Amino acid sequence: MKVLDRKFAIQLRAAAIGLVMAATATLATAGASATEQNPPFLALGDSVAFGFITQDGFAFINPDNFIGYPAYVGAELHLDAVNAACPGETTGSFITGTLPDNGCRGYRSAYPLHVAYTGSQLEFATTFLKTHWNTQLVTIGLGANDLFLLEAACSGDPTCIQAGLPGVINTITLNMDTILRSLRATGFRGVLIVVTYYSLDYTSAFDTAAASSINLALTTAAKTHGAVIADVFSAFQKAASTSFAGGKTCNAGLLNVNPQNTLLCDVHPAQSGHQLIADVVEAATGRRMP
Repeated sequence: MKVLDRKFAIQLRAAAIGLVMAATATLATAGASATEQNPPFLALGDSVAFGFITQDGFAFINPDNFIGYPAYVGAELHLDAVNAACPGETTGSFITGTLPDNGCRGYRSAYPLHVAYTGSQLEFATTFLKTHWNTQLVTIGLGANDLFLLEAACSGDPTCIQAGLPGVINTITLNMDTILRSLRATGFRGVLIVVTYYSLDYTSAFDTAAASSINLALTTAAKTHGAVIADVFSAFQKAASTSFAGGKTCNAGLLNVNPQNTLLCDVHPAQSGHQLIADVVEAATGRRMP
C-alpha cells in the first residue's frame, strides 16, 4: 500500500471512529429517556450480535464498548434493545451449559455481557419473553461457532472438515428447531427473525459453501416456526461485488481489522458491517414495528 493511501485510510478510519462515538452518545442518551416508553426488542446469538472485537484488551471490562447491529436496529425502529448475545456461543451451549461452546463460558466468567444472567441464553430468553409480554421483535444468529469447533478439531484440514460438516449441519438444524420452538412456546407472537451469516470471502468456494450450509440449516428451522430470514449473506455478497472489493468481504470494509495484520481482517463485522446487518434486519421486519 502506498504511503498516501495509508494516510488516506487512517483519515477515513479516524472519521469513522468519530461517527461511531457520536452515534454511541446519541444511542445512550436516547436509551436513558426512551427505555420506559419503547417496547422491548430481544437480540440473541453469538459474537456477531454482541459486537465483539478481537483482542480488545481492557475494553472487555465494559460491554458498552461493543456496538452490535441490535443497537442500530433498536434505534431505527424505536425499540429498547436487550442484547443477550455471548461471544463463542454455539447452538448447543445456547440451550444448556453442558454442551460445548467456543469460548462463551470463559468470556462470561471473566467479562460482563450486555445483560447479566446466570443460566443458559435460552433460559434467559424464555424467561424474558414470559415476563415482557410487549416484546415486539426477537432476532437470533447462531451456528458459526459450531463450524469453528469442527475446524479446530480437524486442525483446519479440509478433508476432515468436509467429512464432519454434514453432522454439524444436522446438529445446527436440530438445535435451532429446539430453540425456535422454545421461544414460540412462551406465547411470543411478535416478529421472530433468524439472521444468516456472510461469507468471509465470496471468491473462496470453501468459505462460501460453509456459510451457505449453515444458512440452509437456519432457513430450514426458521420455516418450521414461522420465523423470518434476514438474508445477510446476499447483502454482504452484493456489497463485496464491487471492482475494488473483488468479492472479498474484507476488502469491502465490512469486517474488523485483524490484530496481527492490519492489512487483513478477522471474522467479525466492522461498524459498517453491523449497520448493513441492521438494514437487512429492519427490512425483514417489513417495518411493522411501532
